[in-house]
Amino acid sequence: MRIVLTHKSSEPIYEQIKEQIKASVLSGELPENELLPSIRQLARDLKVSVITTTRAYNDLEIEGFLQTVPGKGCYVKKIDSNLMRFKYVTETKEKLAAAVRLGKMAGLTMAEIRGLLDELEDE
Repeated sequence: MRIVLTHKSSEPIYEQIKEQIKASVLSGELPENELLPSIRQLARDLKVSVITTTRAYNDLEIEGFLQTVPGKGCYVKKIDSNLMRFKYVTETKEKLAAAVRLGKMAGLTMAEIRGLLDELEDE
């Protein structure tokens, strides 16, 4: 598992860790039942605090990506792809609705907002 941290990013370190692990799980790079590094080991490897890696693992467990087995470690949990898709579609709709509101406040037409989406897709 490879995690690359950007200390200049506005995104907190624990979020960067969490999102990269989540992406690895969703892509299949980290398969079901894969044992992850211990919280302490990951903190040492990334040169961050144990609190940071604990927060990332806890969030991933709450979101249904990891399962902690006391005395054994953290494992990748089986992902219900339909549930994940529903969750991401819902979140996408919410964020797009907010973006449309902002765009309209800026005086953009729907065509201009769609153009911005097209630009983002090309990046």
